[in-house]
Amino acid sequence: MSRRSLSVPLATLALLCAGCSVGPGSRSGDPVSLTVTRDFGRTTVVAESKAKAPSSETVMRVLQRRVPRVTTRYGGGFVQSINGLTGGTQGGKPVDWFYFVNGSEALKGAAATKVRGGDVIWWDRRDWSAGNSVPAVVGSFPEPFLHGPATAKRLPVRVECIDAGSPACAAVAKQLVGLGVPASRGTLRSSFTQDTLRVLVGPWVAVSEDDALRRIEDGPGASGVYAEPQNGGRALALDDPGGHAVRTLGAGAGLIAATAVKDQPPVWVVSGTDDAGVEAAARAFRREDLAGHFAVAIDGGAVVPLPVQGGAP
Repeated sequence: MSRRSLSVPLATLALLCAGCSVGPGSRSGDPVSLTVTRDFGRTTVVAESKAKAPSSETVMRVLQRRVPRVTTRYGGGFVQSINGLTGGTQGGKPVDWFYFVNGSEALKGAAATKVRGGDVIWWDRRDWSAGNSVPAVVGSFPEPFLHGPATAKRLPVRVECIDAGSPACAAVAKQLVGLGVPASRGTLRSSFTQDTLRVLVGPWVAVSEDDALRRIEDGPGASGVYAEPQNGGRALALDDPGGHAVRTLGAGAGLIAATAVKDQPPVWVVSGTDDAGVEAAARAFRREDLAGHFAVAIDGGAVVPLPVQGGAP
């Protein structure tokens, strides 16, 4: 998972890393992407760069090679500062550096995570007062569908829809296939899906039956998603970085988010408060609308990055 580089007891770090492993590197010819941001992707610190990396490279080495000012702690395994921005507190809130590989939290510290060709590495310095874990984000799309999540090879992709014949279901599947992802399509829970990347499409009242997605209703501390479906899924509360609901959307609102349970593959959701919201979310299921965002809500056709900042989107 993404690693907080400061304020983490060493015993906790050891526990989190126990049993972790890194998938085999089989894409050495593909470039590795690196981006550095702050405040949940709101501000770019280091613009995206792409270059090939040696097969023995680690996430930490990629960062140090491409960014001139990086300081570390815990024997060089964890980042303390990037370009002068350090972890600690900001405005009375705890902040730190976290990173994702292909949109998923990494399972090790950056110095212990090997890089594979095609990996998309994203560092972000953020407020973690609402929860120190964000299992998955949508902002590296089309990852993890192209190359697999942080610690796995490329996995089969399945679009699971409440209505497999709906325009929203067709739009999501078409987008993936157009990117070279051979995604199958079916109804929710219609087949065994272990070790599969799943995208659930449908109104929240229906998709929330999924065990992984149900956690989103419990707030960002449980799921890493800064939005909370309410009133049986007919309303969507948008949270600020502290996990406080600052705005509520009603009919026609959409949501695109990702989460995961422990070390299982991430589960994505393209959902909404009603059918219109689901269709609005399906239209936003593309790189142009998702890039650099942890998750997004759709309000009146407009994309709202989550969490919302300053009390309003």
